[in-house]
Amino acid sequence: MLDLFLRKGADHRLRGGHLWVYSNEVDSARSPLGGFSAGDLVAVRNTNDRLLGSAYMEPNSLICARVYAPGEQRALDAQLLTARLAAALATREEAFDQPFYRLVYGDSDTLPGIVIDRFGDILVLQLNNDGLEHYREPLLAALVALLQPSGILLRADSRSRREQGLATDSAVLYGDVPQQVPLQENGVHFLAPVYTGQKTGWFYDHRMSRARLAAWVKGNSVLDVYSYIGGWGVQAAAFGATQVCCVDSSAQALEGVEANARLNQLDTRVTTRRGSAPELMEAMHAQGNRFDVVILDPPAFIQRKKDLKKGIAAYRRINELGLQLLHPGGLLVSASCSMHLSRAELIAAMQQAAVRTSCQIRIVEQGAQGPDHPIHPAIPETEYLKAVFARKL
Repeated sequence: MLDLFLRKGADHRLRGGHLWVYSNEVDSARSPLGGFSAGDLVAVRNTNDRLLGSAYMEPNSLICARVYAPGEQRALDAQLLTARLAAALATREEAFDQPFYRLVYGDSDTLPGIVIDRFGDILVLQLNNDGLEHYREPLLAALVALLQPSGILLRADSRSRREQGLATDSAVLYGDVPQQVPLQENGVHFLAPVYTGQKTGWFYDHRMSRARLAAWVKGNSVLDVYSYIGGWGVQAAAFGATQVCCVDSSAQALEGVEANARLNQLDTRVTTRRGSAPELMEAMHAQGNRFDVVILDPPAFIQRKKDLKKGIAAYRRINELGLQLLHPGGLLVSASCSMHLSRAELIAAMQQAAVRTSCQIRIVEQGAQGPDHPIHPAIPETEYLKAVFARKL
């Protein structure tokens, strides 16, 4: 294992529990980045040669090393991977009674760059850094030994990989994986398009907030905007909503909504509309459509900090449209998966939307990512999900 030396004073974050080394923190005289290749294992040391942990290298990235063994000098081998996976599995099995969850959430499970979603005996894997490709085989061996899956699919089309210029071809790495994979969430059945759907095919992160819909939707009409394949909308129907309209710009996503509604014998209560969310919401408002519950779960409007101002305006605009489509006394569920948008900024955007639409709102409940997306207290980037339930007075 090679040594990676940090500049004087550049070790404070790692000593505080963080797992990233930035390229400008490296002592380039003692350990020039040009001497490393992606995937090289290094012992990270401060200027006094104190060991800070073991990491794998990404020498051409801003985050040039990612620590997988804090305070230790250990190989990234099947033994360590098995131990990390077993610890992650124990947490999920304690939190959930069925095998449908995010099994590995990167840094929070001390497996930086790795994401694994579990769909029963099917696993969908994302390796988001070039350096991890060197450890694919021991990771597969550890997964097979621990879980005995019937299939493992690699989804290599993440934005992170595209930005790094890495191969983006997905592939079955083990066994067989069908095009549509069944899962259950909050007692409702779904089919996830794991090859062609967004991310791994499903979003487990809003599970807890979607469960809370049961307290609010019975006997009510619901509009689910940016619905994808119906995670919110189909569950709202299952929880007793009288009618649900799912809006998305993707024909494939809406086909998924319809299939998942049929799967739960809810197709008579679930309809779909395809198009740009703001445009359709404006048209609905002009047509006099109103709903008892409006759910807004858009894609991340803010991918980078520089997009914050523009992104906040986009959140404010869709919340304005959502409030206009609500009956008085209705419930607005406003969500965000933008890491760079704080909960306070989302709430401020909602309040500004209320002022612009000449109404008042009161927050009655809030949601966050579930226990299969644990938050690393030293890495604020691991906390990204918000859901705010607000009553329109």
